[in-house]
Amino acid sequence: MLRSIKYFFQMEAASSVILLVMALLAMAAANSPLLPYYEALHEPTAELVINKGLMALFFLYIGIEIKLEIKEGSLASPSQIALPMAAALGGIIVPALIYIAFNRSGDAMRGWAIPTATDIAFSLGVLNSFGKTIPRALRIFLMSIAIFDDLAAIAIIAVFYTQHIYWLPLLVSAAVVVLLYAYNRRTKFLSPFIFAGCALWVALLDSGINPTIAAVVLGLLLPLPLGKRVLRFLHGPVAFFVVPLFIFANSGIPLAAIYSSALSSPAIVGITSGLFIGKQMGIFIFTFLMIRFGLAKMPPETTWMQLYAVAILCGIGFTMSLFIGSLAFGDSILMLDARIGVLTGSLASAVAGAICMALSMNKKKIRL
Repeated sequence: MLRSIKYFFQMEAASSVILLVMALLAMAAANSPLLPYYEALHEPTAELVINKGLMALFFLYIGIEIKLEIKEGSLASPSQIALPMAAALGGIIVPALIYIAFNRSGDAMRGWAIPTATDIAFSLGVLNSFGKTIPRALRIFLMSIAIFDDLAAIAIIAVFYTQHIYWLPLLVSAAVVVLLYAYNRRTKFLSPFIFAGCALWVALLDSGINPTIAAVVLGLLLPLPLGKRVLRFLHGPVAFFVVPLFIFANSGIPLAAIYSSALSSPAIVGITSGLFIGKQMGIFIFTFLMIRFGLAKMPPETTWMQLYAVAILCGIGFTMSLFIGSLAFGDSILMLDARIGVLTGSLASAVAGAICMALSMNKKKIRL
């Protein structure tokens, strides 16, 4: 029994299963007598702790992963970068345009970036459920798209979801970044990075910029050996505590709200169609054009149908989409619409992507 539990928590898909369970628990809490206690998670102090404090650990993990992939992994050479970068670009542009088509004005316009994100844990979890029959190159392709998505999301958060800039704390932040860069060149100890990273978090919070950006900067500036140590330490807490807690706090939806809003909210329609339709269209069209015109090579041992299945799976926005939604809409009624849209679009993408991948297992390679 203990061996089975240990094996479960070592599986790459385990965290996605836990996230699904936490989403279901959040729905149960939001539709039960526990609703007043659940709503307490949306108070300013609780949101600061969960969405900007604990989630900084998630973004630190993302920053280190990105650096590792650039230095030693799937993004280490230019030939490996072109195809997933173009695919990710398509998966950002098309969903954003679809969302804007439904929400051209008003406060809802701020949510244009919500359907541009990909949840790497969920999408990879669905892909890995097919076991060793999936080509390794396909996994790398999906991971690379998700990494570029994360980079784009970080840039979007920094540029578009900062309302007021306070220059003195921002100057302090810049000084701390210079200090971190100096540490990167001169020290092999972790403690100076921890203290400087905390100082950067506080300074960015005071400056008006989302402080999770501090964690990304810290992850990118950590020396690689230290980064690998931190990555191993953070994997369990981030995958099995931080992100599940964030999902629980941000995905509960009263069923009455779904009934009253589902057909009348352009934000819900924009997010759902952006994730489910826009993601697969943008990623697959850009991928097809890159390969067809000889600008990139097809991932080895993969088929067009498998690439299309991956494009659909990238419509699972979930964690990052909910995070962007919390920045775009705060605690307004539109945040409830964002939750409905993200959960609907992500679920549709997961089911359709899994079906498409299952069908591709029995198909011969299709040449276009």
